[in-house]
Amino acid sequence: MDVITLARMQFAITTVYHFFFVPLTLGLSIIVALMQTLYVRTNRDVYKQMTKFWGKLFVINFAMGVVTGIVQEFQFGMNWSEYSRFVGDIFGAPLAIEALMAFFLESTFLGLWLFGWDKLSKGVHLATIWLVAIASNLSALWILIANSFMQQPVGYVLNNGRAEMTSFSAVVFNPNIWTQFPHVIASGLSTAAFFVLGISAYHLLRPLANKDLFRRSFQIATVVGLLGVVGVVMSGHSQMQHLVGSQPMKVAAAEALWETEDPAGLSVLTIGNLQGEEVFSIRVPNLLSLLALDQVQGEIRGLNDLQAEFEARYGPGDYTPPVFITYWSFRSMVGAGVVMLLAVGYALLLTMGEQLEEKPKFLRAFIWLIPLPYIANTTGWFLTEFGRYPWIVYGLMKLESGVSISVSAGMVALTLIGFTLLYGALMAATIYLLAKYARLPGQPKLADEMAPGQTAVALIGE
Repeated sequence: MDVITLARMQFAITTVYHFFFVPLTLGLSIIVALMQTLYVRTNRDVYKQMTKFWGKLFVINFAMGVVTGIVQEFQFGMNWSEYSRFVGDIFGAPLAIEALMAFFLESTFLGLWLFGWDKLSKGVHLATIWLVAIASNLSALWILIANSFMQQPVGYVLNNGRAEMTSFSAVVFNPNIWTQFPHVIASGLSTAAFFVLGISAYHLLRPLANKDLFRRSFQIATVVGLLGVVGVVMSGHSQMQHLVGSQPMKVAAAEALWETEDPAGLSVLTIGNLQGEEVFSIRVPNLLSLLALDQVQGEIRGLNDLQAEFEARYGPGDYTPPVFITYWSFRSMVGAGVVMLLAVGYALLLTMGEQLEEKPKFLRAFIWLIPLPYIANTTGWFLTEFGRYPWIVYGLMKLESGVSISVSAGMVALTLIGFTLLYGALMAATIYLLAKYARLPGQPKLADEMAPGQTAVALIGE
């Protein structure tokens, strides 16, 4: 393999691994803050136990997210130094603000929250977890501002082969951020909700678990999950409409739309080759125009026309994204979202009718649904990044121009193997820790459930 392919694989592996932890941190911080708010408002001990139980899992997940996120920033200097040289003046600013403001705030108040139980007043202690939740989501905002410049460059001028910032406000208020940020926040809420639903369902099926704690957790997660999934659908719709104008190649690749259509139909299933010849296709007439343009009539440009247009604008080359990956990533993401919407909607009906524990098969299904938002998050990221091909900065810099010129394929291959093995070990350790603490039944049934000699380690003051 050449150095570009290896560098892309390495960045993809480390990023996908890091992104396993980010959405859960974003959403679970809010859910834990909501649970503690209920404790402060009602003074009921079950909400305090609930906050501590889910807080332990939040802390484990947060710690792994921090560790894997640090490696990401080193990659820009290691394998993508030409890219860093090109956009360093712009890309560095939001990353620096994220580290100095959001991450510093998040880490500081997380420490106060962890060690502040029974030392701070209830109100002040509650404020610390809300500040953690706000800072976590602000951190995501600054990262996405940096990423948005790669998706839709604004507020810059090209000077001596580098992009230099001319307007900080234009970079911060990049139009891309208004569709991307809500989508990520809603995805985080959905991920955390299904995490809580699955683990709560596991405990509700056990005879000796603290039923009250997990029944209430399930109810809270059902409401948060429904709001999150609906938010994902609505923000995803806005994102698609924005992409029609800003990255039409991504939309066409996501639909395997080779020829321009007016009106355009939405592909339910398309099977063909990568030269645009369809063997089998099911399309819903007019639906793509309706979703993308809010009207049943309207042109959506196909890959062949866009390729000719891009060659005329940027010169000879292949500007078509990997259609197979983009097309199936989009369907995997949407398919997972539909199942999540149906599941959480039915859960709300059962919860409102107080029939939840009468449906053990349904509860058991939620344990197996925990990976679903992770599948949606990962394939959504594939769609976002593969659909931008061949650009590393859209319309300005191609992938081959961004890779480091001082590293060889052997060097990148060696670090790729190292990162893969290290991250594999970290993943195993993380799953072990999360599973261990998730299986603890919570107070006051803990002693009944534990095996002889087993001891629960308190991560949060207890």
